[in-house]
Amino acid sequence: MKRFLSSLILAGCFFSATSFSLLPQQYREFAQAQTLDELFYTFYGQKIPLHLRRDTVAVSFKANTRSRSIQPLYLQLQQDLRRGGSGNTRSINSNHHSVDVDVKPLGENIALVNLPSGTRASLNTVQQQIQKQPYVKEILPILSGKSQAASKEKESEQVIVLPNEIVISFEGEMSESQRQIILLRHDLEVLRPLRFSKNRYLVRSKSVSGTEILSVANQLTQVAGVQSATPNFIQTTSDQMSQLLATVANLPETPHAAERLQQQLAQLPQPKDTPISSNLLPLQWHLNSTPRRGQLLARTDIRATEAWNKSNGGRGVVVAVIDSLIQWDHPDLVKNTYKSGDRPDKLPGEEYGWDFSSQGEGDPDTRLNSQELAQIQAEFQDTFKLPSDQLLKKYQQLSDTLKQRYPKASASEIAHRIRNLIQTEIGSEFHGTWAAGIIAANSEDKAGILGVAPDTQILPVRVFGLRGAINTASLSEAIGYAASRNVDVINMSLGGLLPDEGLTEQIFDVLDANRNLVIVASAGNENLDGVGFPAGIPGVVSVGATNLTGNRTFYSSYGGGLDLVAPGGELQNSLSGGILTTGGTWLDGFWQGMPVPDYAWGLALDPLGKYVQVQGTSFSAPIVSGVVALMKGEDPKRRLSREEIVSILNKTATYDGLKLSKADANRYRLQKEVGFGTVVDAPVSRPSGIFPKAKPVSALEYFFGRGLVNADAAVQAVRQK
Repeated sequence: MKRFLSSLILAGCFFSATSFSLLPQQYREFAQAQTLDELFYTFYGQKIPLHLRRDTVAVSFKANTRSRSIQPLYLQLQQDLRRGGSGNTRSINSNHHSVDVDVKPLGENIALVNLPSGTRASLNTVQQQIQKQPYVKEILPILSGKSQAASKEKESEQVIVLPNEIVISFEGEMSESQRQIILLRHDLEVLRPLRFSKNRYLVRSKSVSGTEILSVANQLTQVAGVQSATPNFIQTTSDQMSQLLATVANLPETPHAAERLQQQLAQLPQPKDTPISSNLLPLQWHLNSTPRRGQLLARTDIRATEAWNKSNGGRGVVVAVIDSLIQWDHPDLVKNTYKSGDRPDKLPGEEYGWDFSSQGEGDPDTRLNSQELAQIQAEFQDTFKLPSDQLLKKYQQLSDTLKQRYPKASASEIAHRIRNLIQTEIGSEFHGTWAAGIIAANSEDKAGILGVAPDTQILPVRVFGLRGAINTASLSEAIGYAASRNVDVINMSLGGLLPDEGLTEQIFDVLDANRNLVIVASAGNENLDGVGFPAGIPGVVSVGATNLTGNRTFYSSYGGGLDLVAPGGELQNSLSGGILTTGGTWLDGFWQGMPVPDYAWGLALDPLGKYVQVQGTSFSAPIVSGVVALMKGEDPKRRLSREEIVSILNKTATYDGLKLSKADANRYRLQKEVGFGTVVDAPVSRPSGIFPKAKPVSALEYFFGRGLVNADAAVQAVRQK
């Protein structure tokens, strides 16, 4: 396992000898060994390696701090650092040269401060200036869990913020006094018990900070009575999403978008013999690919339109969408949003789901709020309002990165890529809205799109803050909350998280307590042998992705732990190869003070971004969740258990229409000869942390699991039970 020998030097940037002396005696030797050797935490006894980022730190802001101007605090911090701090004109560089520090928001109250490559300012110097700002609470280290298979480029590294927090789970038979003794001996204080969970608490150390919290957590796992203890990492999926969507950065804008769309629809027939239709249905190839592929080519869809003829469309079924911003008032979603009734455990103000990404108790609204809009509106509008020369100057760091990657690109081409990257990044804040639309979209006027289960309801559950910020405690509570609302399906389009023992226990507890509940998760976009976390947890249905032609998509993980595949879209050659779903930038706030363009941009099908075309296993998972909703709609008394539903899914899946690319055929040939997971992808690179025992499988099963989900056959099988 790779060792990070520079950790000790880097740790000095954050922590003094004094802070180490405060570490309780039982941790000092453990912490020192880890710092000298490697940073890690444990997952069921397995070391998960981490390393300290040299180029970035995280900053948390003080609660209820007002900026000196109306701009968000992260922009205030960027401005102060670029001026040398506290409003003067001195540089943060000792030579008094300006440094273009890049500051980005992460969630509700954290910002990432990135030091551009080649700068003469040190991270230590930057931190000293950060600490002078009166609105800054503390500086937090940023780690990376980059796998062996990941690219060596800086922007491909994970962003893992390490707060001074641990999620600890106690054995159920322990008394309260025994728990208190353990906490006291390890100098820990309880911040709060985790809601919708048993015997789990969020705690913090009163005597250590920084990377030393890793040692405390690792030591706690060896204490009798402690079931698990994992740092409450704040992870971000924005970099993963940005890499996946970078394939659209050079696609041209679509002029006269409304007219072009009507021309395109006029050339495509509506699917035949469907009991429900909508204007955009011919573009939704994942539901019925015949309008796009014709009668002669094999179907590469899930046969949803046929399934609607044999089902009630998922009526009476509730699917929890655990994700990012869910703009449930979208015209295609509002009528299918589940409304909470009276119940003894109803949260304050709860009506349409819950937002666990907010601080404290959370928030009853999963939609974009005014503060969040203020953080992203300016950048969004820059991409439409600024001419190329001004855009290149304002986003100099991004421009320099793109110039290094595309040295032959002209200034206008670099500007075009910047526009697309910013637009897709901001559009992807509505990842939860994208997933919800795939499951249950159904507008009153039939002018939009249709979900896989157009009469089912969604329960919005938000766990991601801006830029994909998510932590273990919030996700654990969100899963418990969804189960407590008696949902039928939980969709988690959030593959690629760090493996987490406490979260695994929570999922096991929820599955054990709810025999009919089906949890579906995306397999991951790492193109690795082995699905990501939490899809790799036994009992969770893991879903890979296919494209319009029936191949595995270039990004979809495969092999160990893969259950099924469903269309996930591929945008490399054309946006029309993506999965069409509901977007979020149609909100008035994005366009305030500027005209709406007449062209489609980024991932948008229309000038407002009311509908988008996307790619990822994040969207193959909700397709399967929608199929499960159709199945459960035909089982109103819920006679079928989770095992029976999943068995039907597997047995009715098919390899018809699927085909292996030459590259995948050769990859399988190599792996079969030398042993699965031993050459192309070493086991340590599998992102779930869960390594299924290697077994001989066919090439089709290796890349497609049990096959492409078939909604029509699955619904028929349920009706015959």
